Amino acid sequence: MTISPDVLDGPSNDRSDPNQPPDSPTPLPSATLGGESRRSVEQITLLLFITLPFLALIAAVPLAWGWGVSWLDLGLLVAMYYIGCHGITIGFHRYFTHGSFKAKRPLRIALAVMGSLAVEGPLVRWVADHRKHHKFSDAEGDPHSPWRYGETVPALLKGLWWAHMGWMFDEEQTPQHKYAPDLIKDPAIRAVSRQFVLWTVVSLLLPPLVGGLATMSWQGALTAFFWGSLVRVALLHHVTWSINSICHAVGKRPFKSRDKSGNVWWLAVLSCGESWHNLHHADPTCARHGVERGQLDSSARIIRWCELAGWAYDVRWPRRSRIDSRRVGTDGAESRRKEHTAEAA
Repeated sequence: MTISPDVLDGPSNDRSDPNQPPDSPTPLPSATLGGESRRSVEQITLLLFITLPFLALIAAVPLAWGWGVSWLDLGLLVAMYYIGCHGITIGFHRYFTHGSFKAKRPLRIALAVMGSLAVEGPLVRWVADHRKHHKFSDAEGDPHSPWRYGETVPALLKGLWWAHMGWMFDEEQTPQHKYAPDLIKDPAIRAVSRQFVLWTVVSLLLPPLVGGLATMSWQGALTAFFWGSLVRVALLHHVTWSINSICHAVGKRPFKSRDKSGNVWWLAVLSCGESWHNLHHADPTCARHGVERGQLDSSARIIRWCELAGWAYDVRWPRRSRIDSRRVGTDGAESRRKEHTAEAA
């Protein structure tokens, strides 16, 4: 995967992929069904799609208290949640956006489909937004910075709402041809991105299909749809959006970055390791975000398994000297000199 250095931080992001088609002089096709400006009907659809799962999430607490939740429904919720979550964290984010590793063709397509099952928008649109976020992180041009309106308490509260979900209703969208041309040039990835509606339907209907067949009842299908589809989608949405909002407003910042990204430990398990966000912005192409002892990062663990299986290769694992050079209060030049001396020895 070749990622232009003017899109991401640092020259090390320009990594070639043997699966990437050669550049074409013809204009690139669109990898989404809509254009670069969101129409009113799309905004209404987005509102409904955010609101309905969120209402289900609110209703989940009294329903679980009053009627309980079956192990089947809970299992479907957890399984579908982590399939979609790892599709986003490993696929959409670390692989497609940042090129943290290279993937053989079957894994590349599988990650595209898994991420699409998270129902967070078309692949190319997601990647374009996130690459733009890194280019302008917490500065003018960032699509979803919580510091957009200032640093006073009222401004930050307004900014948190914007970063969490308000930015998605902005009429102007990130130009995909500028920020994700490498993905558009791949016919298979472009097709997966354009088929977002199909993967959404699959994601929502799979739990009730399994629940209905397992219980041989419409009630089993209905409860599986409630827990495994609606509640699961809402929970995953808000955990993902919390990385944009909470992790750019609070958290520890042990590493040097040009933004206000922070590590939020209590989101680590639900976010599959994404909430170790300060290190990610200090070293965006690193395949592991939780680099300290005890920092759980299930996404990095799965990437390691894929590497051992031969499905992933050229993984950008963290080196201790590289990590130490990015710590707050560390002289980067001195760290690099020590690293060079150690390697020479």
